[in-house]
Parts: sequence; structure tokens; C-alpha cells
Amino acid sequence: MKAIFLGILASFFFAFTFVLNRSMEVSGGFWVWSASLRFIFMIPFLWLIVRMRGNLRPLFLEMRKRPMPWIIWSFVGFVLFYAPITYAAAFSPGWLTAGTWQFTIIAGSLIVPFFYETIHTSNGTVKVRQRIPLKGLSLSFIIVAGVVLIQFQHAEKLDLTTVFLSVVPVVIASFAYPLGNRKMMEICGGRLDPFQRVLGMTLASLPFWLLLSLYGLLKEGPPTAMQTTQSFLVAICSGIIATVLFFLATDMVRNDPHQLAAVEATQSGEVLFTLLGEILFLHGAMPSILSYIGIALIIIGMILHSLFTHQAQPASCQNESKEAATLK
Repeated sequence: MKAIFLGILASFFFAFTFVLNRSMEVSGGFWVWSASLRFIFMIPFLWLIVRMRGNLRPLFLEMRKRPMPWIIWSFVGFVLFYAPITYAAAFSPGWLTAGTWQFTIIAGSLIVPFFYETIHTSNGTVKVRQRIPLKGLSLSFIIVAGVVLIQFQHAEKLDLTTVFLSVVPVVIASFAYPLGNRKMMEICGGRLDPFQRVLGMTLASLPFWLLLSLYGLLKEGPPTAMQTTQSFLVAICSGIIATVLFFLATDMVRNDPHQLAAVEATQSGEVLFTLLGEILFLHGAMPSILSYIGIALIIIGMILHSLFTHQAQPASCQNESKEAATLK
């Protein structure tokens, strides 16, 4: 249940991404700067945190052992995740981006067969391909149904081109983020804490962000002071606080696909927090009755996910979270 709570808390800080990215686009900011500045701003803060904890050397040793997997999966988990998210913000309001992003709940379950789990037998250990958690996947559809209802009152106002340009990039991101995150957990094998892993992935993806920044500079010029400030806030709230909380939660349950699906399902809270943020700060429309029903479905789906995970997990596995790193 601690991992579930951390996941919900992370969804609150992740919501800053959708609200502020939309705010930047409305004020004329270029999506390239919204994407690249977030990760560039994250580096000095993460570097200081990891150094103060005395964990820089172990991180660099891990990265030196397998540099290419770090670069590849950091590109998938960060670049293919965040660049499409910011690009979509140029074509749709935050509620649509946040709502479409909830496809990651299903994506997280669908990518399970790409991973293996170690089984101990009388003849030794064998690796077995993981199976899709069908019951958890069915509960995910309850959450997705709630998301659809929330968006229903707005969807009829959008043309087909806008829907395509705003939905397809986010669907790509919804697969990239859990895939990159889980692959890096597999590579690290529990040897690094969430702060180290986020810093390592940010450094490994830095060349791509610098190239994107160069493109933005040549195409639109430097970012405005307002966009720089808002990107800084996104870096702190979403890039550092939310990402570390979410990685900590997934680290706690990294060996159980059912729990991973449940933790990833908590990200549906982003829809609620983004909707509230747009109403308060961007003067968005109040939810309709259908939207309130959708919100109720999301909450019910999250509760069912949590209950199913708690009941399905054997007692011997419930103590595995003790080995995960904790925030200090």
C-alpha cells in the first residue's frame, strides 16, 4: 500500500507537466524548449542530491559497465516519453494530453512479456517469460472508461487532425515510459536508488536534449523568460519530485507484475489533478455530469487495483519493499 500512496503522490506532481506545458504553448512557447529545458535543469539538482548521499561513484561504475543499454533505454524512457508529450501540448489542452496518457496503464501490462522472471527449481534457476496480468488489465479498463467519460464533453469540439496530432504522440509516450523504466530497473538490478537511476538516465539522454535544443535555437531562437521559468518549475515538480517518487514506488514492487500494474494505475490521478489545475489556473471548463461519473470510475478502478494487488500478493513478497531505497 505504501507503493500505491507514493504513486498517487507522484501523479499529483506529474500533473504540473500537463498544466504548465499547456500554459507555455498558449503563451507562445516552442515545445522543443519545454522538453529539453526540463531535463537540463534537472541535472544540477540531482547531481547535488546524489553527491550529498555519497552515491556518485557507484552510479558511474554502473554506467561504465553497460554504456549502450543506459543510452538506449534512457532514450526510450525519457526522450521518447517527454518529447511526444510536449509536442502534443501544442495541439490539445492539458486534459486531453493527461487523459490520453492514461493509456500507459494498459501499456504497462501489455509490455510484461518483454521481461523474464527467475524461477528457482530443484535443478537450479531458470528464466521464464512473464505473463500479462489479465485481471489487473481488466481493472485497468475501468480506469480508462472513466478517462473516456471525462473527455467526452470536450472531444466533440476537436477536429480529426488535432486528435491525431495530440493522441498518437502520447500513445507512443505511454509505451516508452514504462518500457524504459522497467528495462533500467532490470539493468540496475536494485543496485542503485531512485536518485541515482534518475540522474543516470538524465545524463545518458543529455546528448539528445542538447541536439533538440540546438534545433530549437536554429528554428525559433532562445526561449522566453516565462518559458524558462515554467520549465524550471516542471523540472522540479515533475522531473525530480514526481519521477523519483514514481521510481521509488516501482522499485518497491519491481519483482511483481501485478503490483507494477497497480502502481502504474495510480497515474490516472493525473487526470483529476490536471483537470483541477486547468480550472483554477487556466480558467478551464467545469466538469459535466458525465465527467463526474468518469472521475468516480477512475477512483473505483484505483481502489480495486489496490485491493486486488494486496490480496494477490503472498506474505513472503510483502516484505520485499524493505530493500528499496527510501527518501530522506
